[in-house]
Amino acid sequence: MMHPERRRLLTQFNCKAPVTIASLKSFEEESSIRLPDDYKSFLQEANGGEGLIGEAYAVLWPIEYLLTANEDYEVAEYAPGLFLFGTDGGGEAFAFDMRLDAKPIVAVPFVGMELKAIRALGPSFDEFLNVLYRGEVLYGKERERA
Repeated sequence: MMHPERRRLLTQFNCKAPVTIASLKSFEEESSIRLPDDYKSFLQEANGGEGLIGEAYAVLWPIEYLLTANEDYEVAEYAPGLFLFGTDGGGEAFAFDMRLDAKPIVAVPFVGMELKAIRALGPSFDEFLNVLYRGEVLYGKERERA
């Protein structure tokens, strides 16, 4: 059952079937990547998905695709310390900044991917969902300066 606040934020988001705790443990053991707790909780409710979160479009990748995507986009070479988990469906990827203990969420462009190009999207996965829902990705400071 989905957490009530996430359910409210994801009413227009097409969620995939959840992963099992065993699948999460297996992923973390095999990859040596420790995912943030709130993201693991989300995966146990929805193994990614696609659609609107508020006014923002998002594609959150299923756990089975995470390692492949990070390898395919050569993240270790171009933006070491980031771990991609989705996209805005356009030119930006969503990532955990694994260089920091809190693993905050950042956006990084697919073209010109580098650490100096990252933009903070929230201190946690749940706050990231709220940022998307409130439209701050679409209508944030970048938009106001235009």
